[in-house]
Amino acid sequence: MLASWGRVVHRLRWWLVALSLLPLALWLAVVPGERLDESVVPPEMESVRAVRILDEELAPRPPSFGLIFSSATLSATDPRFVAEVRRALVPLRGDPRVARIRTPWDGPAPDPRSISADGRRAAVTVELVGRAPAFASMVVPSAPPELYPTLRQRVRSDALEILPFGPMAVNHDFTDMVKDDLRRAELVVLPLVLVFLVIVFGSVVAATLPLAVGLLGVAAGMAVTGILARVMPVSAYAANVVSMIGLGVAIDYSLFVVSRYREELAAHPPAQALARTLATAGRTVVFSGMTVGIGLLGMILLRMGSVSTIGIASTVVVGFAVLYSLTLLPALLAILGPRVNALPLWRRPAQAGGPSDIWHRLAAAAMARPWHVLVPVAVILVVLGLPFRHIHLGTPDISTLPENAESRRGQELLGHEFPQLEPNSIVIVLRYPDQAGLTAARVDELIALSRWLRSQPGVTRVDSVVDLDPHITREQYQQMASAPREMLPPPLREAFARMAGPRVAVLVAQTPLAVDGQEARALVQTVRRHHPPVAAELLVTGRTAYDVDFVSLVVRVAPGAVAFVLAATYVALFLLLGSVLLPLKAVVMNCLSVTASYGALVWIFQYGHFKDWLGFTPGPIEPVIPLIMFCVLFGLSMDYEVLLLSRTHEEFERTHDNDRAVVASLAATGRLITGAALIMATVFFGFGAARAVMIKEMGIGMGIAIVMDATVIRALLVPATMRLLGDWNWWAPGPLKRLWERLRLPAHAL
Repeated sequence: MLASWGRVVHRLRWWLVALSLLPLALWLAVVPGERLDESVVPPEMESVRAVRILDEELAPRPPSFGLIFSSATLSATDPRFVAEVRRALVPLRGDPRVARIRTPWDGPAPDPRSISADGRRAAVTVELVGRAPAFASMVVPSAPPELYPTLRQRVRSDALEILPFGPMAVNHDFTDMVKDDLRRAELVVLPLVLVFLVIVFGSVVAATLPLAVGLLGVAAGMAVTGILARVMPVSAYAANVVSMIGLGVAIDYSLFVVSRYREELAAHPPAQALARTLATAGRTVVFSGMTVGIGLLGMILLRMGSVSTIGIASTVVVGFAVLYSLTLLPALLAILGPRVNALPLWRRPAQAGGPSDIWHRLAAAAMARPWHVLVPVAVILVVLGLPFRHIHLGTPDISTLPENAESRRGQELLGHEFPQLEPNSIVIVLRYPDQAGLTAARVDELIALSRWLRSQPGVTRVDSVVDLDPHITREQYQQMASAPREMLPPPLREAFARMAGPRVAVLVAQTPLAVDGQEARALVQTVRRHHPPVAAELLVTGRTAYDVDFVSLVVRVAPGAVAFVLAATYVALFLLLGSVLLPLKAVVMNCLSVTASYGALVWIFQYGHFKDWLGFTPGPIEPVIPLIMFCVLFGLSMDYEVLLLSRTHEEFERTHDNDRAVVASLAATGRLITGAALIMATVFFGFGAARAVMIKEMGIGMGIAIVMDATVIRALLVPATMRLLGDWNWWAPGPLKRLWERLRLPAHAL
């Protein structure tokens, strides 16, 4: 079937090239208008449900950002300092997009909460027109993304330093960083990839083909990502992941096809060489794409808000990589013919994938003493994975931004100099079954709950409508709760509007405990499990509660996603090989390499090794990283497994000698696998230079895994285990064997 398609491609080569360029035009049209989501908000989590209830039931809060004005010489109460701040804010006061500006000097006396501990700084809040989520630290503010930078640029001062803070500023800097990372990574990766391709092929023309296919595949994936962003929230990381995976996979597949075509061209006319190439390397690409797609679909099964869109976008780009490897690339090869070897670096172009004495000797050595290879190597991989036992999961904070980022500097300054404005808040939401509001009995329950919260270790303060003033009695709180809101004094009216509604009441427990610390997480669990009885649904939200819920969600959905990837990969490999043992061996080997990369991930990014060299702040691993890495790596690792085992299976069918088939296949594919792995690892390590810690973690973690997979796993463990299994490698029960014979795709020898 694929051989026939090769003949069709040869006839329609110019039409296929023209059609393949259409997604490029679509990408140019879509990408400039895309808007991506910086958040990860699975809707079923308790902390997210609580936020949505507050958004529905309480008075809307305007989107806002903060500004810290600092002076090295003037006090924040000095008239010159105050005058300079007011002068700097003049451009905002007349802007119709600004609803209100809160400064420390709005009242008869300066607000001490907005004056820094050293007295030389003042915090100002700029409230915008619109509505913000109840807790914007967990979701993206609803203000247009271009509004913040426009307004921020209008606030300037020659006498004072100005730093922004708040979720709006952090999200803006984060989004800019992610987009800039993509440009920086591609500037680093593309020249290196071209150099390695030229070295592998020994020909400039042959080297440009995989790179061109890779770039077109990424462009098509970006176009689809842009379209998705118009109809659903798409992770801001999607573009980076699409570029990373798309380049690596498309170049890998193109490498397989171009290498095979050059080999066939030496013995057959161009049309026949192309048909034989698609019948062999094309079959490998189809099954490789299937296994990679299976891994990426595992991310969709996570059902974790915009994270699942990474899986959708990545699956699409892999699909385009397979499509272009079977359409555009063969069409270009048909047009070039023997000219594919043009512009050689040396007289005799390198034949990637040809027999190699070094790989022959390595395979023979591993098979001569299989136990001496298998046991030590497996133990080493397990030991490398041991740090993974101590992984600490947590959602990202401002440490993901570069140290010189404006919003990070402002946020850190806020924490140091204005601790009263930046506490860790644990928010308790009571949702009542009716709209009766705060009855006398419910006020009593609120008071009891508030007193209990204040008695918990780590809680320094509780804010609620029953904690307005220590001099107010229980009876007075009951009277205020039952009085019409318009009869209350303005400060009380504002407090009730913010923290109570017909169906909800809110208590905010302030704590100095670290947001991602175990003590704060234990406090959240204590509130949820051991709170005093209330006649309402009690929900806990806030940054720490979100962390707890997100980690729990990952732990809950991970087994299903992992099981799907393992089972589907096993089935795909069975359809390729007709064996029940080889797919099992491949799955186990992949698990070993993934575990070792997990250990490296924790050792580097959590423990902080190489932090100065790589430029990051050590901290918890983002909960989705291990799952995304598993889904991506499991599919990508199968690229080389499929290539090696396909060749081994064909050699075995030809010779019926297991040992000879293993040695011959490793010798024939060793150089090709090494070159492909070197290029893919270059792509991943190039993204390791990103400033976004999540992209850095993925790039370096997956680069390490690919290197181990293509060297230690394929060169040592695979031949050793296949030598031990012998002819059992190819065994399957009779009914399964007959089913495979009916379903298999015929292929010529690679």
